[in-house]
Amino acid sequence: MRYSRKLIGTTRLAGAALVLTMAAACGGPTNMANAPASGSETAPQGGSASSSPSVPPPGKPQFDPPRGAVRVPDNRVDGTALPKTFPKEVYSDNGGTVLVVRAEEGGCGHALGEAVEQTAQKVVVDLSETKAQTGQMCTMDLRHPVISVALGAPLGQRTVVLKQSPPR
Repeated sequence: MRYSRKLIGTTRLAGAALVLTMAAACGGPTNMANAPASGSETAPQGGSASSSPSVPPPGKPQFDPPRGAVRVPDNRVDGTALPKTFPKEVYSDNGGTVLVVRAEEGGCGHALGEAVEQTAQKVVVDLSETKAQTGQMCTMDLRHPVISVALGAPLGQRTVVLKQSPPR
């Protein structure tokens, strides 16, 4: 009987220590909502769990563009066909013959980007992803990798229209 009382008291003490440790870990300043999604992104400084890490402050890039790339002005990027939270920042590189954009992929899919229409006024970029193989187990995460899209001619003053197609 004495042994069982001692065991119960020790178990209660260990349980209380575990609860306090978990409470301290949850209340700490480190928070996964502020963690970068991937690559060279940086987490927002001083953010809270309610702030969106995919929306940087005005004028701050969402990702580090390639050296020498030039940002396409926001008034020449039409991302209205994309989901609201989808990154819509576009850079031109290699003399304007390559566009650098964020795509979206998840699980076992891989991001794809293709210039599906190129006129004198606009370039339409279709963002998609590959389908996962049947029967393959995949994670349920969402990533926004940086991809390059080749153009037939330099972008110049043309508008970039971003659209998203279902997985292929």
